[in-house]
Amino acid sequence: MTKFENATSLTRRSVLLGGGALVVSIGAGVTLDTVLTIGQAYAQGTKPPLTPEQLSSYIAVNADGRVAAYFGKMDMGHGLHVAVAQIVAEELDVPFKSVKVFMADTATSVNQGGASGSTGIQLGGKQMRVAAAEARRVLVEMAAGRLSVPIDKLTVNDGVVSAIDDKAKSVSYAQLIGGQYFNIKLDWNKEIGNALYAPGKAMPKKPSEHKIVGQPIKREDVAPKVFCEEDFVTDVKVPNMMHGRMIRPSVAGSVPVKIDESSIRDIPGARVVWQKGFLGVVADREWDAIRAVEKLKVEWSAEAQPFPLQASLFDHIRKAPVRKRMVEKENGDLDAAFNTATKIIEADYEWPFQSHASMGPACSLVEIKDGNVTCWSGTQKSHFVRDGLAAVLQVPPDRVHVIFKSGPGSYGRNDADDCAMDAAILAQAVGRPVRLQYMRDQGTGWDPKGPASVHRAKAGLNAAGEVIAYEFNSKAFSRVDVDTNGGKPPDTLTGQALGVALKSGDGFGVPAESYEIANKRMTWETIPPLLDRSSPLRTSHLRDPVGPQIHFASESFIDELAAAVNADPIEFRLRHVKDPRDIAVIKAAAQKANWETRTSPRRDQTGAKVSGRGIAYAQRNGTRVAVIAEVDVDRSNGKIWARKFTVAHDCGQIINPDGLVKCVEGNIVQGVSRALWEEVTFDRNAVTSVDWITYPILDITETPGQVDVVLINYPDIAPSGAGEPSIRPVAAAIGNAIFDATGVRIRRVPFSPERVKAAFS
Repeated sequence: MTKFENATSLTRRSVLLGGGALVVSIGAGVTLDTVLTIGQAYAQGTKPPLTPEQLSSYIAVNADGRVAAYFGKMDMGHGLHVAVAQIVAEELDVPFKSVKVFMADTATSVNQGGASGSTGIQLGGKQMRVAAAEARRVLVEMAAGRLSVPIDKLTVNDGVVSAIDDKAKSVSYAQLIGGQYFNIKLDWNKEIGNALYAPGKAMPKKPSEHKIVGQPIKREDVAPKVFCEEDFVTDVKVPNMMHGRMIRPSVAGSVPVKIDESSIRDIPGARVVWQKGFLGVVADREWDAIRAVEKLKVEWSAEAQPFPLQASLFDHIRKAPVRKRMVEKENGDLDAAFNTATKIIEADYEWPFQSHASMGPACSLVEIKDGNVTCWSGTQKSHFVRDGLAAVLQVPPDRVHVIFKSGPGSYGRNDADDCAMDAAILAQAVGRPVRLQYMRDQGTGWDPKGPASVHRAKAGLNAAGEVIAYEFNSKAFSRVDVDTNGGKPPDTLTGQALGVALKSGDGFGVPAESYEIANKRMTWETIPPLLDRSSPLRTSHLRDPVGPQIHFASESFIDELAAAVNADPIEFRLRHVKDPRDIAVIKAAAQKANWETRTSPRRDQTGAKVSGRGIAYAQRNGTRVAVIAEVDVDRSNGKIWARKFTVAHDCGQIINPDGLVKCVEGNIVQGVSRALWEEVTFDRNAVTSVDWITYPILDITETPGQVDVVLINYPDIAPSGAGEPSIRPVAAAIGNAIFDATGVRIRRVPFSPERVKAAFS
């Protein structure tokens, strides 16, 4: 366990050691007498409720002065806990090492939305900042009473409040409140999840006052993970637990109609759990559960083949009825502008279904005891899983405790929430704790998929080569066919298998950029899912939901326009980009990469092996990123090596530059994998890409040789998130670099060797 997550060293219960559950209650109208007699006047036998308006829900001070920060989000590998600890330490004026962050345990934190939308710092950190600032205000007010010194004559250093003019007059946070709870009511906005905001009376520090925020503090949890000193969700065990495995149909949509339980009678302790379309097995030993899956004789319902041929996927998207259409941005008179254009340029781009392909399939353990439910899960959203478990088990949410444990990783809605729900049904059925781990084919084959899409771009140029009309439309499967958390049974395989009423959502998106064109329209359209329930091709969020595919199309098309007017790709972008921060990231990337101004493609290369460079840029929820890719292309075999990336990144104020650089590097590597290799394959019955052979990802020999990151820091602009934006332009930058190297424009991802080689023929 790491110092940030050691639950035995600093918990809500241990915070009260020696304090008799004393509760410090300070708010409006606090008098000096109240402060001086606080130990007697505010002793209570119970702690304040875990609610969003309570300061104690976010911050506690232990008897030895250490600070606990209870964070209702979690970290999926970016080191978010370090940045949160920096924020809390900064506002409280305590050493960074004295802060421990406890993440996403429903018993110790309120629902701040889990890991979603790159909001860990942008929204979650914002709340922790104001909570810590309010805690400091209260502590200083207490110290003023204790020391008989006016508040404006006090200073705080390393958790010790002292008189500015007399350092002998001092008192530590531990002496003021250690072992007790804050009971301060915050001004909660009545929202939960990402939108939750509950400030106190205190104003956070000005950026010019920061000493800890902005420092490149390194993570301390990497070594324990590497050397197996920290438990992952797969390592959790409880007494008397059983092992479970799920059984999925070979034809998507079919359900069990007959089970021969005698077929596994020779396997010790093996039991079948069958409820409508839900089918699983449990056994005392994990290997016996695996054997039971292989031996159990099941008769399945006959179903029509649910899927089109994969070769016709994009034709299906083009021809499918539109379920919802949204005009997101529109200005000018587009039709009139196209009518006056002297040249029209059009292009279509295609993006396949993609899988999370986490390094391991999901695992969860559920124990139901005395009417209480405890679940250990690698979910991104513990609080929503709590609500989903309550619904599927039909118990009150306050009887459900979800404990986040690090899993194999997750960027979006992967299979972790399904696994938690499945484990709960198994545990309920057998009356014992059940540890459920999916098999590899289920983890890759049955996770919610990133939606396949087709994008059409059209531009009109005048006689001077100026863009006077621009239209962009995406037509796709919905990004929220199933919702992005496990909070509702209809959005999980479990609920769908049990026959709950479905409600497939509609959503997609349009390019996020600041190109100013007088006549411009950007729209999206969603189509119905291929199968309405229990589908291995149901779609939901994958890292930077629909951002890579949209910007692959839009930034490739901008490059096509630059080539059409014989303009340098960066110079062309700067003609149309008007936002100063966007201009700054593009110029910063160009400068760092030593960009040579010229048109694409190159004309100076011969032979099989050629190289090129490409630029792409995008916004995401306030963050701006420009990416320059430098690639080598082997025309003889179609192999691409994206060997170098230069990334300029602007997310407003930077909390931890070390963590931010590593986050960007991770985005680049995953973006390269999705651009070069990743594509879900399927036949008429099922998904067929179920392992690393059939669903290849980038291997270590193919990773970029160099990633240069330029961080643009705006301390006075609130942080806007960094977990996802830098993956957004990667595929387009690679595609543009391939064009620069070869003169061939490839409009479909992934750029696999076969597809690249075919494009040259």
